[in-house]
Amino acid sequence: MPELVWWKWLLGAFCAFNIGLAKTGMPGLGIMAVPLFVLTVGDARLSAGWLLPVLLTADLFAIIYYRRHAAANRLFTLLPWVVIGLAAGAYALGYPEQLLRTLVGFILLGMLLLFLWRKRKKTLPSDVHRPEARWHAGVYGVAAGFSTMVANAAGPVMNVYLLSRRLPREEFVATGAWFFFCVNAAKIPVYHYHGLFSWKSLAFDAALAPATIAGALLGRRLLHVLPEVWFERIALTLAFLGTVLLFLPK
Repeated sequence: MPELVWWKWLLGAFCAFNIGLAKTGMPGLGIMAVPLFVLTVGDARLSAGWLLPVLLTADLFAIIYYRRHAAANRLFTLLPWVVIGLAAGAYALGYPEQLLRTLVGFILLGMLLLFLWRKRKKTLPSDVHRPEARWHAGVYGVAAGFSTMVANAAGPVMNVYLLSRRLPREEFVATGAWFFFCVNAAKIPVYHYHGLFSWKSLAFDAALAPATIAGALLGRRLLHVLPEVWFERIALTLAFLGTVLLFLPK
């Protein structure tokens, strides 16, 4: 086990709980845990590797619980572009982290503003077969792949993309869970190559598993009692807050 002071253990458990909550009921909340987890680990680059198993645990829980609601066809047009974004992000990992986080922040801010403008004009591309929708998927796919690789920050991108698809809440969460499980699993060899995993980090993640599952159980209950309109508002608000956090110095 890593030798951490007591408050870092509590902060790590709080982050794991929030990630579980985000994956099953409050999409976007997980991005709030990213900067807090850096404080837990004490190293911004290593924290990405330490956080990844926590994310995978919550993704797997959400996939199992919402397996009947996943709309995998919503991801077919997105995944090829995500691979391009992941490759670009893997290459960019050698650049200063704050530069990358600021770049991701500007990308996400632009997407949020575009979504709100389209919503006001009532021109969201709900048909995935339209040329506009395919262009839409390409932009969001590359941004999501790049953001998740360099900063574990694809949550706001996918929130806005899935909201634009006008998915019911269960499909929103289930489809997002499958997406993040796939892209997070794809990051394992890249993070291993960069030396971001260790036996201490894996032991720490295993100790946080109960907090992750507890958050996922609570999120599952919240999803069923939260009105649809508030679900969308909360998802957008958390996406915006997560974007703001990317601009803050660590």
